[in-house]
Amino acid sequence: MKSAPRILLVSNSTVYGRGYLDHVEREIKAFLGEAKRILFFPYALYDRDGYAAKVKARFAAMGYSLESVHLAADPRKAVENTDAFFIGGGNTFRLLKALQDVDLLDAIGRKVKSGAPYIGSSAGSNVAGPTIKTTKDMPIVQPRSFDSLGLVPFQISPHFQDPDPNSRHMGETQEERILQFLEENETPVVGIREGAWLICENGAVTLQGEAGARIFRRGEVPVEAKPGDNIVHLVGGPNGN
Repeated sequence: MKSAPRILLVSNSTVYGRGYLDHVEREIKAFLGEAKRILFFPYALYDRDGYAAKVKARFAAMGYSLESVHLAADPRKAVENTDAFFIGGGNTFRLLKALQDVDLLDAIGRKVKSGAPYIGSSAGSNVAGPTIKTTKDMPIVQPRSFDSLGLVPFQISPHFQDPDPNSRHMGETQEERILQFLEENETPVVGIREGAWLICENGAVTLQGEAGARIFRRGEVPVEAKPGDNIVHLVGGPNGN
């Protein structure tokens, strides 16, 4: 029997007043199940060695063996042999360009569709969608295209911030930018607030964590979602089911 994709998309890796991944540690452990070998992708930050060392130590504290793909002699073989993936945050444009440069998008997609758990945080969540067009990041490098992993059929907009009615800032809000995206695109967008995450498995897309999310669809009024809600009827389920 073909395994169904299992995907955990985290808005942010650190919440105020807590350490790296502390707020989502219990979820990570439950999500990974029997997986022990984790392959990490540090491409979203410039200091790949430093980033990989930090994440390796954090996953070791949770009982997992983690290796970084940038140190692998054969990155494609590392993708094929791992139990699970973790793609961390940073700059989404830099992350996607690196994944394209080493030609790993298709290999990751195949492995996830075969059942390997995928965990993304921030930029790592962005690249799980069809494109990275709803990232908040500055385009410091230019990928070949905005097309990304396409593990889920909806766009992610992590670190979602609600408009502040008392703010004197005159720039566009995150919500306004998402609505501009929907003027040109049909794909639903999930604005995930900090402290929240999505679990995509078993035909469901469930919001969990300490905060909610806002769901945007072309021609529709935005919808609020709270922790515990299954939003699959609004956005669609993991690709490859």
